[in-house]
Amino acid sequence: MRVWPGHPYPLGASWDGAGVNIALFSDNATKVELCLFDSPHDLEESHRIELTERTYNVFHGYFPDLRPGTLYGFRVHGPYAPQNGLRFNPNKLLFDPYSRAVGRPLKWDDSLFGYRKDDALGDLSFDDRDSAPFAPLSLIVDTAFTWGKDERPDIPWERTVIYELHVKGFTRLMTEVPEKLRGTYAGLASAPAIDYLKRLGVTAVELLPIHFHVDEEFLTNQQRVNYWGYSSLGFFAPDPRYCATQDPELMAQEFKSMVRTLHSFGIEVILDVVYNHTAEGNERGPTLSFRGIDNTSYYLLDAEEKRRYMDFTGCGNTPYMRHPRVLQLIMDSLRYWVTEMHVDGFRFDLATTLGRQFHNVDSMSSFFNIIHQDPILSQVKLIAEPWDVGEGGYQSGKFPVIWTEWNGRYRDCVRSFWKGDGGMVNELATRLAGSSDLYEDNGRKPSASINFVTCHDGFTLNDLVSYNTKHNEANGEGNRDGNDHNLSWNCGVEGPTIDPEILELRARQQRNFLATLFVSQGVPMLLAGDERAHSAQGNNNCYSQDNFLSWLSWDFKPAQKRQLDFVRRLIQIRNEQPALSRRRFFKSSVQGDDVDDIYWLDNSGHRMSEAAWSDTSRRSLGMLLLGHCSQIDEQGACIIGDNLLVLLNAGESPVPFTMPRAVQRFKAIDRLFDTYHGSTDIVKYETANPYVLEPRSMALFRHRIGD
Repeated sequence: MRVWPGHPYPLGASWDGAGVNIALFSDNATKVELCLFDSPHDLEESHRIELTERTYNVFHGYFPDLRPGTLYGFRVHGPYAPQNGLRFNPNKLLFDPYSRAVGRPLKWDDSLFGYRKDDALGDLSFDDRDSAPFAPLSLIVDTAFTWGKDERPDIPWERTVIYELHVKGFTRLMTEVPEKLRGTYAGLASAPAIDYLKRLGVTAVELLPIHFHVDEEFLTNQQRVNYWGYSSLGFFAPDPRYCATQDPELMAQEFKSMVRTLHSFGIEVILDVVYNHTAEGNERGPTLSFRGIDNTSYYLLDAEEKRRYMDFTGCGNTPYMRHPRVLQLIMDSLRYWVTEMHVDGFRFDLATTLGRQFHNVDSMSSFFNIIHQDPILSQVKLIAEPWDVGEGGYQSGKFPVIWTEWNGRYRDCVRSFWKGDGGMVNELATRLAGSSDLYEDNGRKPSASINFVTCHDGFTLNDLVSYNTKHNEANGEGNRDGNDHNLSWNCGVEGPTIDPEILELRARQQRNFLATLFVSQGVPMLLAGDERAHSAQGNNNCYSQDNFLSWLSWDFKPAQKRQLDFVRRLIQIRNEQPALSRRRFFKSSVQGDDVDDIYWLDNSGHRMSEAAWSDTSRRSLGMLLLGHCSQIDEQGACIIGDNLLVLLNAGESPVPFTMPRAVQRFKAIDRLFDTYHGSTDIVKYETANPYVLEPRSMALFRHRIGD
């Protein structure tokens, strides 16, 4: 086979229409061999070709005879000295970190490990068995695709409504979707799925990880999988398990078709990405890619004992974010998904880890600086999960200016308030107003707060009001996994019940959570299934549950249909009311005197006093939003909306709420919803009469300016 010198860039396997350039980085390798396979069933390579050219520690070559569809992997030679962090083992076939497609998934076998698992020396021993029959294979592909007139929806943050979903779980049981498409990228782009998303009113889907990932060996041994996918190995390749097509060369095209279709209906695509660790785990993990290519370059090792890994994620390893090639890998991957796959943004799992230079978190780290300066990545939606499990890992409110964040403090505050905890009214006001305490000081806007009550990680909304404790027995870990701090309340009975009063209370509590979410400043994120009261039967860690606990049912019961209609109406109201999606923070603080656009009210209709704010027994609050011109649109014109009055009562007794004087000037106002019975019919209400807020309920009123 002909081999020309080729080029050190781009990394990976790149088809140019005439041949393929191969490039692999390794600082410490002594030799790199390209291994070609004729079939995914082959137990060994048909060709093994040394890449003799080395430029800037990149081994490279150009192959004029290679074509798309070729299966390949690498064997990397170098010193094997685990005590010094060096774990080269050419007996292990390695997956290309830049592979655009997966030619064959992994099949677990002890030969995938660089050491002998049964040796007394543990990971210091050496395993000489060939892993080629079991290792995942990379695939050379032609990335050309006809995008046509595809345009990103480019929806402003303040107009964004995020819907967090799992590609498989969303359509797996959707009978209106052709069976072969259910649970796939093509299924998500099907007409029934698109119709549902549009009728719901969301503007963006946030997909749980779709990068090629590996199911952990212990899960495979238990005949389970890593359903969520937070175990990435290939940062450029769409995971094959979500593809309807069985042809690996067409899998990326299926993903692109999905994006193009969603875009055509005005729906953005945000990817949940996992760059904070890889599927190779700690020193006792397998040698599948990075570890065998250059362990000391790709991973942050313990300075005192280089045999071991620093672990800020609880998953075994942490990327070495100070190494320029690691940064390049992540940036190249992100740009690829934006430029080649046309995605609209990213949610970064455990993003705090990416800011760790050595140990401490640095908001001015190389990763954040590069993102900030990048002309492509700085212009897409960037969402941080602002914590990890390391020391000082909770970084809520501390990310750089162009970032938004999952607001964990919003989640906890709203849960505590509706659970009935005392002393929450003061903080609740701050969270309803966009969490200026977290985001305003560094120049960010309310949209920096991604508001959520539930997400994939934790209870569903139904379970949040149905269980006091987690019930994760199905995970096979003795119910030890998952979070114990859920701030949940079962409304009087643990788990399923037929008691109609408890069922109604649970439905009302769900409406309270949902209504609070959509009247809060910031960006609302809805967990798929919460709009129809999906239950995981109390499991708050369904990471390995590829079954009915995670799949959404499309067989709606009457109560689920009512909740779905309620959520649709909430999103519609939010879209119609500029006061609910402000671009800038309110001019007055929670207890400030300089009121211009928001008033905080007690149940007498007067402004909250300092004593009222400090009253830990208080469970009710009123919020009056003024709709006059306090914002301008993209063309500089005044944005004028309705005046809105929000009333909340988390107590166990009714609260008569006197309308504030500013509202009593009008004879009547419109009630848009009341969560007590879930009514969303527009009802005229005479302002001279106090409005009785029933126990654990919430209501929204409007006054049209000009009426």
